[in-house]
Amino acid sequence: MNSGTVADVLTFGETMLSLQAEGPLATGAPTRTAVAGAESNVAIGLARLGHRVSWAGRLGADEPARLALRTLRGEGVDVRHATTDPEAPTGALLRERLVADVTRVHYWRSGSAASLQQPEHLAPALAAGARVLHVTGITCALGAGPRATVTAAVEHASAHGWTVVLDVNYRARLWSRGRATEAMRRLSGSVDVVIASDDELSLIAGGEESLEEVTQVRRLLDDGAREVVVKRGGDGADLYTADGEHFHQPAHRVPVLDTVGAGDAFCAGYLSGLLDGLPPADRLRRAGTTGAFAVASRGDWEGLPHRDELALLDVPPGSAIR
Repeated sequence: MNSGTVADVLTFGETMLSLQAEGPLATGAPTRTAVAGAESNVAIGLARLGHRVSWAGRLGADEPARLALRTLRGEGVDVRHATTDPEAPTGALLRERLVADVTRVHYWRSGSAASLQQPEHLAPALAAGARVLHVTGITCALGAGPRATVTAAVEHASAHGWTVVLDVNYRARLWSRGRATEAMRRLSGSVDVVIASDDELSLIAGGEESLEEVTQVRRLLDDGAREVVVKRGGDGADLYTADGEHFHQPAHRVPVLDTVGAGDAFCAGYLSGLLDGLPPADRLRRAGTTGAFAVASRGDWEGLPHRDELALLDVPPGSAIR
């Protein structure tokens, strides 16, 4: 990205060293080293689809940070506004493949550089500008500093006419549903596009989980959201708009190898369609496509498609592209 170019999307959050074991760690399973993080997964997905993306997270002054920055740069993500904490480490995670497509994830993120991010660390990235701000509930859950950073970013983006996209991305290990609901509701009035799984919707809508989906969606649209996207895993996804439109996209039927990162891939596809100005049904279809690429390949982001590969799922199974 040229130094004077405004990003299509600005995102930030914790990117970690990812150790991916081929089996249970206790058996000494071989382990592959990579990097992972919801926001950087989205950034890579968007960059592969040809969009200008800036990632402005915070890392330690260590080897995992060098790996993270090298990986993101190699995928075409702008990391000029990433910051370094000289005293706190880059976080880490371990994924164990247990059986079939079932994995277990362990995290080491307490006291990490990303958990100590403050609004002033993000200020240069906000000043550089963007068309879209992408944030997730994961960053809000990391601590008071990251939560304040998300709030400041959303307020800045809203005041400057950017499109604000919030992926709820609830993690029960990080915080309770009650604390998540309180934080999400504070942001809802400044969010243009809400993306949530069907079991996450009540967290930002602020209602009981037993409330009908249409009631929760209406509350979000009344708060000011233009679009609410509800992910349903293998049952596809739905899009509700402020104009009263409703679209459903069935899931692609592909062999499921790894479901981790599928939601981030879906989000990248949806944002790509939004940036390209696609009609609602078409951007939902692109989101379903990128999500299918993710579950049909191993790794958090490694199998995400480039723009010229989006049509690959339309060819007959077992085809050879010559």
